[in-house]
Amino acid sequence: MRYSREHKQETHTRIVKKAAVLLREKGAHGIGVADLMKEAGLTHGGFYAHFDSREALVIEAFAYAMDRSTERWRQIAAQTPPEKRLATIVDSYLTPVHRDDPGHGCAVPALGGEITRESPKTRKAFAAKLDQMIDMVAEQMPDVPRKTARKQAMTMLATMAGTLLVARIVGNGELSDDILAAGREAALDRVVPAKPAARKRAAGKSAAARQH
Repeated sequence: MRYSREHKQETHTRIVKKAAVLLREKGAHGIGVADLMKEAGLTHGGFYAHFDSREALVIEAFAYAMDRSTERWRQIAAQTPPEKRLATIVDSYLTPVHRDDPGHGCAVPALGGEITRESPKTRKAFAAKLDQMIDMVAEQMPDVPRKTARKQAMTMLATMAGTLLVARIVGNGELSDDILAAGREAALDRVVPAKPAARKRAAGKSAAARQH
């Protein structure tokens, strides 16, 4: 049976979405192609009609997961006053809900350790998506020089991802909750707060953008 191009693309997207969840839940080597295709409601034999290799699927899946995180942060930023955006992003990230649901959370703490043992091509793709996340966070510091903003964004993201990873390691008890709380405080500790003038400029730009 021949399927339309649209049907093939829909199937491809479904596989990537399912893989993105399973990879974050079970790890890059925790599930095989046959199991993955079964989860997507497809046969093992159909895999290579969509992907050249397992590596190709892994790259697409974690890229999809990281794009979702970045987009979620953009939505938070769009709905939050400039001076509260970074704190809101941190507070939404370091939560018990995120800790307990890795399959639908950030790919960095879920897969970062494994990506270091993947091929150069996979690591390069992961690094490119991470760089985009860094830029997105740095954009929330309009009054800070770009180089400084990126450094602060790197520190913030590393603290957030590391905190979530350690919180998951110890489980979901009081110690884990304390780790999340400490991480929320530490993630913003070195971030330069927005100056009043910069906040007014950012607010003005946001209002102008809404009018257009």
